Amino acid sequence: MRRLRRTKVVATLGPASSERSVIASLFAAGADVFRINMSHTSHERMRELVAAIRSVEAEHDRPIGILVDLQGPKLRIGRFAENPATLVKGSSFALDADPTPGDATRVELPHPEIFSAVEPGHTLLLDDGKIRLVATAVKDKRIVTRIEVGGKLSDRKGVSLPETTIPFSALEDKDRSDLEAALDTGIDWVALSFIQRPEDIAEAKKITRGRASVMAKIEKPQAVHRLAEIMDIADSLMVARGDLGVEMPLEKVPGVQKQMTRSGRRAGKPVVVATQMLESMITSPVPTRAEVSDVSTAIFEGADAIMLSAESAAGQYPVEAVATMNRIAEEVERDPLYRTIIDAQRSEPEATGADAIAAAARQIAETLELSAVICWTSSGATALRVSRERPKSPVVAISPNVATCRRLALSWGVHSILAEDARDLDDMVNRACRLASRDAFAQLGQRVIIVAGVPLGTPGATNMLRIAFVRDQESVVSNQ
Repeated sequence: MRRLRRTKVVATLGPASSERSVIASLFAAGADVFRINMSHTSHERMRELVAAIRSVEAEHDRPIGILVDLQGPKLRIGRFAENPATLVKGSSFALDADPTPGDATRVELPHPEIFSAVEPGHTLLLDDGKIRLVATAVKDKRIVTRIEVGGKLSDRKGVSLPETTIPFSALEDKDRSDLEAALDTGIDWVALSFIQRPEDIAEAKKITRGRASVMAKIEKPQAVHRLAEIMDIADSLMVARGDLGVEMPLEKVPGVQKQMTRSGRRAGKPVVVATQMLESMITSPVPTRAEVSDVSTAIFEGADAIMLSAESAAGQYPVEAVATMNRIAEEVERDPLYRTIIDAQRSEPEATGADAIAAAARQIAETLELSAVICWTSSGATALRVSRERPKSPVVAISPNVATCRRLALSWGVHSILAEDARDLDDMVNRACRLASRDAFAQLGQRVIIVAGVPLGTPGATNMLRIAFVRDQESVVSNQ
């Protein structure tokens, strides 16, 4: 099943899309990767969803990526004696360690690590930013604040601290348990929520040990400020615009999105744009014009993937939402300006052999109008470097590792094929041409360019280019 677009689609599974038949329909409609949100999923249900996805994968003989999204640390206030309490603008309000039910003047904050991190002048946001407080004094596990924006506040609402770096791990006990369970089922990507520093990613990587790739969800200003460091260690990024829009001014989020998509492309690491992309399709069979424009902007910026959350997980029209994403991506990529914008964002290759080879492959493919760029790859690194170049020609990744094929389902423009490793160079060229012809990426008589590492099967050793003609059941290497 060949997609007619380069941008990938991630669909979240949930009550509206947990049956195998619906998952199959979502894949047919255009979903390349399925997301399982562990905030709302038990281990048993997660295993059932993974089994259903793998069944669809086997039926279609196409690699499908699975992304498990960990809940991360949830900061919440305690309870009120009279629920809800009304906070009045200009009044004083305290958060303390006292478990006694609160009132309009105070409430419990059952997170002792926050008291040592907050300083006077720091902002505290409650209930998704609806209530805004500013700390005026911090002493003895008690934060006294001034109410800047008041309103009704009920039990167990969330707390956000956009100006405070809190000294705790992004992995709580639940996250560690969820991660181990997910790794045991053979998932491909794990997303970390509410990270603040690169050390959060390193901690997760010690647990995954290469069994899954790690995605950093950027949803806190602290992570934005250390984006370059996080990019160095993470395998991919997610622009988690929902929480990011709570913790920083909304007008700054589009700039952060653009910064992240370009940083990801320079680093050759996939970037997913997420949250409220087709929000109205939770209850409507068609999106708003503004939503279509929002999705198009992410595609024009060169994002590797665009993601549906509640639209496919709990909405009334999950399949229609995926199909809409698919149509928008196809249409944007046909636009004459798309290629102009994508090419203008291209950066100089890094000073490595792999990057030089990938850049040369893209340039040769465009100069000679070759039908496809075919990557033989064990780890996926070769295909990622070629994807970074955003070539006009389709990118076909051939790998003997099913895990590699599944992880590449998230990467821009990469069509993965699972195949036995090549025996020698002639076998590599012949089979590359046959597989490209089989999947309709090249016709008889057309030429392709093949990128690989020699010796074969050596991860990260991209050092070879070959141009070949596609012939009847065999290929002949050209003299070019």
